Amino acid sequence: MTAMEKNPRPFTDIDTWVFDLDNTLYPHHVNLWQQVDVRIGEFVSAFLGVSAEEARAIQKDYYRHYGTTMRGMMTVHGVRADDYLAYVHRIDHSPLQPNPAMGAAIARLPGRKLILTNGSTDHADAVLARLGLLGHFEAVFDIIAADLEPKPAPQTYRKFLRDHEVNPRTAAMFEDLARNLVVPHQLGMTTVLVVPDGTKEVVREDWELEGRDAAHVDHVTDDLAGFLQGLASSV
Repeated sequence: MTAMEKNPRPFTDIDTWVFDLDNTLYPHHVNLWQQVDVRIGEFVSAFLGVSAEEARAIQKDYYRHYGTTMRGMMTVHGVRADDYLAYVHRIDHSPLQPNPAMGAAIARLPGRKLILTNGSTDHADAVLARLGLLGHFEAVFDIIAADLEPKPAPQTYRKFLRDHEVNPRTAAMFEDLARNLVVPHQLGMTTVLVVPDGTKEVVREDWELEGRDAAHVDHVTDDLAGFLQGLASSV
């Protein structure tokens, strides 16, 4: 699946490939993030001393307005990032299966490959290990490297580009949330939205699945491995 023609930016001169982690490098229907989502709710409930229902409402409100629930909890309630991250990422990664086709496709892409995630490096390493992709990426730029400012904050992308000396006009960004592609597109990156394949149940909110036709989304795919295989054969 690719976006309808709207003069999407090409991949001709791309020398840096930037990937989000969760729900991007593995399929949405694995619902791994649902485990994190549950633990976030538990953390909010325990920290604020509120019911699970109230915690859920707070969690989702902060997620939407601050980029991550953690940023909202830090800003409004003074939560320590280390405590939060250690709790919410203590999950079972076993639903993830090795994806040699993805690894082969990434390996064939010319240039550098980087991870840009709102999660932690520990979580990213665990996910990449389960997927068999650990050796394919030069670096992981996580929420700590971002000074705890999550995507879609503009300063996070600028810091990422600066720290890793990435030219946005020769870089491509792969993401599962359309809102996280607004700033990359403004900066000159070629953008790719990774969406569910539509055949399996996914646990996402409606707004998380929006944006396929947005002007800042150059390409859309529901099969990242296949999409990358096609790119590797053409660039």
